[in-house]
Amino acid sequence: MWLKILLLAVGALTLTALVWHIGPARILDAASQVGPFGLLLVLIPSLVMYLLEAYGWKLTMGAYAGAVSFPRLLAIRTAGEVVNMTTPTAYIGGEPLKAYLLKRAQVPLVDGLASVVLAKTFMTIAQVLFILLGLVVAFWLLGSEGSSGQMVMASIVSAGVLAFGVAGFVAVQRWGLFTGALGLLRRANLRVAYLEARESKLQELDRTILNFYGQDRRNFLLSTGLYFGGWLAEALEVYVMLVCLGVPVTALASLAIGALSAFIKGGTFFIPGSLGAQDGGNLLLVTAFGYSDVAGITFALLRRFREIVWIGIGLLCLALLDGRAAVPQGEQPR
Repeated sequence: MWLKILLLAVGALTLTALVWHIGPARILDAASQVGPFGLLLVLIPSLVMYLLEAYGWKLTMGAYAGAVSFPRLLAIRTAGEVVNMTTPTAYIGGEPLKAYLLKRAQVPLVDGLASVVLAKTFMTIAQVLFILLGLVVAFWLLGSEGSSGQMVMASIVSAGVLAFGVAGFVAVQRWGLFTGALGLLRRANLRVAYLEARESKLQELDRTILNFYGQDRRNFLLSTGLYFGGWLAEALEVYVMLVCLGVPVTALASLAIGALSAFIKGGTFFIPGSLGAQDGGNLLLVTAFGYSDVAGITFALLRRFREIVWIGIGLLCLALLDGRAAVPQGEQPR
């Protein structure tokens, strides 16, 4: 707990120092060019991302895909993402909450958990593809010389390791993720009573995940494609934000910045909200592509503005869902 508070404090001090070093007046002057209409405009790509990813999640729900209306599913996802964005849990802390909220919407817990695991996997696969694509573009734009080129090369190697890890995680799911973990605990002479009592449920959960991979490959590809589209919306966000700041930008540069930014954010999951690290990383990225430090820090603050808006929307969704009794929506598949 104290470590989280310390990291949060260090992140806040880092962000404050960056703003102070560049100059609040210069940043306000740059931000004033965006205007109220621009602030609304920069929210559109993230809205597109949320819609695409919610539909990508819906495709992993198998027979229960029609059990929850799309608006409610979108609200559940938005509520879960609040936890992912605000806690240092490697962006998975909100996933159990999503399964719980699905259960309140009459989706069995096993099927809800399976869909959450599958959706997170497909989102990560799409993220790795997006990062690799963006890194290739960044390498092409920046070259291999200088500190920027070295940063890109190091990121490519790291992304390759990440891709290997994701492939391994998919393989483990096909082998039996939850029962496999239970077996490892037993071999280590560790008995967790809660898991032991629910072994049959864990087996059912693994079967549900395995059946999806074996019988629903079309939705696997469609879901991954939708998540990839969601990540491309992040690149669109970079483009829109820089245009609103009045600086010239290309689609390729936006793609590269968006991919590297996603990589940095994922690598700083242990800091609550990636505060400070994400902002400093965005500043370095934007300046590496030839933009001013004022544009870089203002861009970083615009991204924080977008996060704050979605955190507010997510908290509202959570309050509405938590206060709403689960109402059966017709006869559910058995």
